[in-house]
Order: sequence, then C-alpha cells, then structure tokens
Amino acid sequence: MTSVLVYGAYGHTGRFVVAELRERGFEPILSGRDAARLPGGRPASVDDPASLDRALAGVAAVINTAGPFAETATPVIEAAQRAGVPYVDVAAELEANLDTFARFANADTVVVPAMAFYGGLGDLLATAAMGDWASADEIHVAYGLSGWHPTAGTLAAGRVSHTRRGGKRIRFADGRLEYHDDALPKLSWPFPEPLGAQPVLGEFTMADVVTIPSHLKVPSVTTYMTSVAAEGLSAAQERAGAPETFVVDVVVRSDGEVRRMAARGQDIYAVTAPLAVEAVERILTGRTKTKGVASAGELFDAPDFLRALAPHVTLG
Repeated sequence: MTSVLVYGAYGHTGRFVVAELRERGFEPILSGRDAARLPGGRPASVDDPASLDRALAGVAAVINTAGPFAETATPVIEAAQRAGVPYVDVAAELEANLDTFARFANADTVVVPAMAFYGGLGDLLATAAMGDWASADEIHVAYGLSGWHPTAGTLAAGRVSHTRRGGKRIRFADGRLEYHDDALPKLSWPFPEPLGAQPVLGEFTMADVVTIPSHLKVPSVTTYMTSVAAEGLSAAQERAGAPETFVVDVVVRSDGEVRRMAARGQDIYAVTAPLAVEAVERILTGRTKTKGVASAGELFDAPDFLRALAPHVTLG
C-alpha cells in the first residue's frame, strides 16, 4: 500500500484529506506539530529538520495541510526535497504561495502549492476555459459562496497574510501585483444557478492571482467574493453550522471573445481533499506535464482533472 504523509493531519482540512486517502486505497501517515493529537502518528516540528526527515521516511509523497503556511511550507518542502518525494499543499496564503514559487523554482521533485479550493480549482477552471488560446486579456474568478464559516487555521493564516502585506490589499494588474489602501468595490455578479445574481466584493484577491499567472499569459486576474461570505470571514467566528454551497465562476476574455466555465459543490474545505489527493495520485502515476514547482493548471491536464473531481464538483 502506498503511504502518503499528511502534515497537519488532525486539522479540519487534514481530516478530510486523511479520509480521502483511505477511500482511494492509500495509507495515510499522520503527522503534525502536536504529538498529543497524533497517537500512533509521526510528530514533527518545522523547527526541527531531523524530525521532519523521520516523519517522511519511506513515504511516497507529502500533503501539507498545516497553516499558517508562511511557517510550514518551506521547511516541509525542504524535507520533501531531501527525501526525494513530491510535495502538495493547500495554502491559500498569497505570500506563502509566492515564496514557494520563488524559492523552489529549481526543485528536483514536484512541488504543487495551493492545490485546494482557493488557488487550485480556479486555476484548473481558467486553464480549461483558455483551451487553445495562447494568451488572454483578462481572467475573472468569482467565488459564489452561500456563507463562509472559516476554520481556526484559516483565521490564523489570514492574520499572518494581513501582517505580511502591512494591512494593504492586493491586485494583479498590468502583469504584476499591486498593493492598495482603497476600499473594495461593491458589485453584482451573475452566477450560474443555484446562486444567480449576487452582491460581491470586487478585487477580493485570493491565491488565483499567484497560480494563474504563473503559467498562463494574462496581464489581469481579478477575483470576487460574495458579500455574505466576506462578512462571515470578517466576523472571524470559527467554523460551525452547515457547509457552504459554492459556485466558482471563471470568465476569460481575449480580443473581444469570452469563454466561461463554472464548478458547483458544497463545503470548500471538504472539496479540497479530492483536489489534493487527485493531484498526488496523478503525480505518483506519472500523469504530469512538467517538473519542479508548478500550479495545478500547468502540471495536469486541466479538463481531465476537473472531470475526475465528480461527484464532489459539478461542472458547467
């Protein structure tokens, strides 16, 4: 049985990933920083490289679900490099994703940041929508969430990102990241059913502004968030209640032409598990298009990958 280390296995998303691995016939090896929460697992600290090396001994791959990724990504990737195994994480932190692309451009093994609902799914949809276009003028990724009850890990990661960017917000325009102090524009977005038209906050920048331009030739990537979801995040109340219904709607424009692709489902944290595990399975079976650090859309056959997410995600 192929073993895959899950770092942060006892967290909310980590538990989904562990369950998905077991369902697909992998042997999940549980790891993380808190030994008390890992009976029979392999505790390891990001401050102790030797403990990470012990944790990764004999595994085929590692999935990092432990945020803030500004603290965990680099040490775990370095350990994966020493072990010679692929690394996948579910980081939605823009700064951590940027660090990963910059620091591991010459990685010897596959490194996939943001292989999650935020970052990975939008990148796959944008890549599939682009199709045979060599470039686009702009890409828009609209997140239609019926609500958002963030996990403690999401809130902690958000605080780290907020501090790292000095409280400013980010836009990706003219082929580069820009930092601003102005208020987010309030708009309306015509989501496909079941949401329909919803009030959104424009330029609510997510990891897509890192993943998409890393391989697609596009000077402008804009992301949007339904106002009700943004309010839930701002309330900073830890996750409780029913999971979200979501629609991720991607619009690609080039020379007056428009292509659109959408994905529907429930529970943004639960759907991250099949995204990350499908990535690992494809890496281990050689179904990749490049080496080193790469986003989902660059590494995999995007339309085929999206089809493989059924029944967790419905396309169209």
